[in-house]
Amino acid sequence: MLLLYVSTPSFIPARFTEGESMSVPNHIIRQAKDASLPITMRIGKSGLTDSVIVELEGQLSSRSLVKVKVNRGLYPRDDLKTVWNVMGEKTNSSVVFARGNVAVFWRN
Repeated sequence: MLLLYVSTPSFIPARFTEGESMSVPNHIIRQAKDASLPITMRIGKSGLTDSVIVELEGQLSSRSLVKVKVNRGLYPRDDLKTVWNVMGEKTNSSVVFARGNVAVFWRN
């Protein structure tokens, strides 16, 4: 597995496997950054559980972008990047945009 690092601080490294093109279309990035995209998942005080992963899987199967919000103070700022990447790996999706305690996932 290779990691693609984007220099913009509001992005988290997108992961991809060798031989697979992992370029996110510009219109997807624009939609992910749009404030009108509703938050459809929240991670509460139980944290990252199997049920959260199952819910994200289900939402990704019915919609192209899923916006997830973690309750403030649940994870330190540095651990949020790890949480987003773990969720992306377990659901075979990519983190298109992340800012603070909110991230947007996309599955091609």
